[in-house]
Amino acid sequence: MAMFFDGYPYHGTSFEQTYRCYPASFIEKPQLESGDKIIMPPSALDRLASLHIDYPMLFELRNGAAERVSHCGVLEFIAEEGMIYMPYWMMENMLLQEGDIVRVKNVTLPKGTYVKLQPHTMDFLDISNPKAILETTLRNFSCLTTGDSIMVAYNNKKYYIDIIESKPANAISIIETDCEVDFAPPLDYKEPQKVVTPISSGKKAQEAVETPAEPEPKFNPFTGTGRRLDGKPLSYQPLPVSSTGSNEKKPDAHNVNPHSSAASSSQSNAQQSQGKLVFGSNANRDKETGKAKESKPEPPKEEKEEPKFQPFTGKKYSLRG
Repeated sequence: MAMFFDGYPYHGTSFEQTYRCYPASFIEKPQLESGDKIIMPPSALDRLASLHIDYPMLFELRNGAAERVSHCGVLEFIAEEGMIYMPYWMMENMLLQEGDIVRVKNVTLPKGTYVKLQPHTMDFLDISNPKAILETTLRNFSCLTTGDSIMVAYNNKKYYIDIIESKPANAISIIETDCEVDFAPPLDYKEPQKVVTPISSGKKAQEAVETPAEPEPKFNPFTGTGRRLDGKPLSYQPLPVSSTGSNEKKPDAHNVNPHSSAASSSQSNAQQSQGKLVFGSNANRDKETGKAKESKPEPPKEEKEEPKFQPFTGKKYSLRG
């Protein structure tokens, strides 16, 4: 046989009743929007007092039509009979409209030890001290339910935050408890894209990377060609220019051939005895050649191998003869 209390069904040691819900703006209670508490009729207080339920009073809210469940506390018992007033953000979570039926049941929730929150937008992180703002806001809450979205009001702006995880249960009490809070990246957060430098795959680019730069030629002194003052062609080939350095180009004074020095000295003495002075002019060379023909012919000399050119091995002579 069903029992009734003040015209409502009585369920033994538990409180469970259906009400029509309305937003807090109907009774001019704007403070309800900053927490999770509802306003119930006075008859609910009489029944709860007779049941000797645990304090603080916590309730389960269920929307059977949309299969949505949430939890809340109670602020006052001043509503009209058969009605309750709720925060509007809570009605949005449960997909409730004005005058919809909601079932209210008293429950006992464990104290929370961990909760993970996820802001909807990055604007919440732009607050100077979001942790302090969140701590102040949660003081107006009695419990948290995984899957709900709570509203934090700050500087005339509303920030919505999802409850994505809670421990030790999906619904926890946060009254007089030390609860660890963790944050997940906001819903609109996008990781910065890494700038990748394009790599050209052409042959020219590959050759430019693989081909080393040619070394610059070193300065090599005394690399010119020599000419004789008498206009005769050189009887030796110039030494090839080496890129290893100027030290290799300079002949060693100790390696000078003594025979070539003696030969050049004897030839210079012969020219000096004939009283000739040659500067390489073609006209002078022709005149001196004619005079040489008039002079007595010299006995033929045995042809000797002409020595190689050795710099800085000659002797000095005076123009006076």
